[in-house]
Amino acid sequence: MFFTIEETLKKVSRDEINGKQFVAVLSAEEWVKNKDSFEMGMDIEPDLNDIFLTKAEVNYDSLTGTFSIPDRKNPSGEDLKFAFVLDEKGIVFIDNSGAALDIIQGVQRSKKWKMPSLERFLYDFLDQIVKDDLRLMEKYEDELDHMEQSIIDSDENLPSGRLNDIRNDIRYLRIHYEQLMDLAAEFEENENGFFKLENLRYFRLFINRADRLHEASMSLRDYTMQLRDLYKAQLDIKQNRIMTVLTVVTTIFMPLTLIVGWYGMNFVYMPELKWEGSYPVVIVLSILIVVISLIFFKKKKWL
Repeated sequence: MFFTIEETLKKVSRDEINGKQFVAVLSAEEWVKNKDSFEMGMDIEPDLNDIFLTKAEVNYDSLTGTFSIPDRKNPSGEDLKFAFVLDEKGIVFIDNSGAALDIIQGVQRSKKWKMPSLERFLYDFLDQIVKDDLRLMEKYEDELDHMEQSIIDSDENLPSGRLNDIRNDIRYLRIHYEQLMDLAAEFEENENGFFKLENLRYFRLFINRADRLHEASMSLRDYTMQLRDLYKAQLDIKQNRIMTVLTVVTTIFMPLTLIVGWYGMNFVYMPELKWEGSYPVVIVLSILIVVISLIFFKKKKWL
């Protein structure tokens, strides 16, 4: 599929490009068959089976690279992956997944240009990748705020595993923003002179936007770590309360255990064993010990 870069992206056939800057989306098989016709000098040919990063590499007479884009619905899951080759004539995306075409069609629907150029398309293409990420960060922040309140309220139903999921999602997005900034910086470097000097500002604009998103992801990462520490502290407090109650109960019953052990020895010459008032006296004494102990612990604020 081919597009020319005009006031908007215009879908055309290969023969209708007529020297205009273009955007092409080809499958890996189509690229292998037609790559020579694009006349892009490549030292490093992209490999769709070896995509792990978003990056760009300078060739003798082209730029090649790959995109590895986290799925915004599940950033920790499988990335959307495709490759690209570009020079001053245009850019070719090599994609079997349809991800690149979806992004391009998003640009086509939403953008019109007074001064169309390859640089402006690349800016809008990169911008389309991160266009909803600020809202995504706000969504994560709202969810973390709700978790924080639940932790403070000692909510028993707090999904602690979700906190780890969010931290992992944010980590993948943070790495993704770093790679996007490196990619845009490589474009801005313009080592092969493919881009007009006055249009390099587009790449700087994108780097600034990606940097803000990166900072937001760093803040959210720190927030998740704070919540994890808060959650652990709440668990420790809860465990300490349980241990306090168990200690108080044990302490209260220690004198009673002593009384039971003492009078359970059944020596022949224990006068209390034959006294009619022994049983009620022991009962009253036991109650007094419990009451006095409870009053003491209350005053010490151990209960």
